[in-house]
Amino acid sequence: QVKLVESGGGLVQAGGSLRLSCAASDHTLLRDVVAWFRQAPGKEREFVSGITDAGSTRNAEFAEWRFTISRDNARNTVYLQMNSLKPEDTAVYYCAIDRGAFNVYTSAALYDYWGQGTQVTVSS
Repeated sequence: QVKLVESGGGLVQAGGSLRLSCAASDHTLLRDVVAWFRQAPGKEREFVSGITDAGSTRNAEFAEWRFTISRDNARNTVYLQMNSLKPEDTAVYYCAIDRGAFNVYTSAALYDYWGQGTQVTVSS
């Protein structure tokens, strides 16, 4: 069983920044696609950003120019740097892995393991 742990969420004012981290225990992320999803109250879980083992990235349209995903293989951790945050970014953010995948897919159903999520709240 792969355990993913997200951290870095919190309360921030609009226009501020947060950096989320996704770390794995007892599993190397080296060959996985790792993605971030989010879910706001009353809404479906939606894709935010993903990164392949080769470092190719894919962002949702709302994340372009504001969010940056990166990975540190030495630390077995994937990050999501979020800048210029807006109140509509308020959600629980989850990281997930698609084991052995070559491309970043936006469908949550394709991901094999999920973390417990970290709350991001952006005040206006």
